[in-house]
Amino acid sequence: MLSTSCKYAIRAAVYLMSESRKSNRPGIKEIAEEIEANEHTTAKILQLLVKEGIINSAKGPNGGFYATPDSHPVYLIDIVKVVDGEHFFFECGLGLKECSEAKPCPIHHTYKEARQQLYHQFSTLSVQELSKDLSLGKAFLKR
Repeated sequence: MLSTSCKYAIRAAVYLMSESRKSNRPGIKEIAEEIEANEHTTAKILQLLVKEGIINSAKGPNGGFYATPDSHPVYLIDIVKVVDGEHFFFECGLGLKECSEAKPCPIHHTYKEARQQLYHQFSTLSVQELSKDLSLGKAFLKR
């Protein structure tokens, strides 16, 4: 489904949103620890999220990464589009090049419904919402 990088990107965005509510700006090392990823991968993901305007960064002694909790909602689909693209939500579940309503693969109709539900979920769940549960201890990013 989602690539490991995409999962890390979602975790990082949720974590940063939660930390930003407390006016914290964690660095790469802390973020990597919290999302259980290596620092190199985390740095690349954060760089991409900053470039796309999903999170922000600041340099200097009080620098680090942060999100703006009161800004426009950042939906999970926004992160998926940046990291993995949307193809997963529209391609054949069996990987066939030609799969359609007129010429369906064996799982076409069932898989189409599941993809649509997942796309809807990712399009309506915001990082801001998920970070509230994290802040309240109702959700966790670490095992």
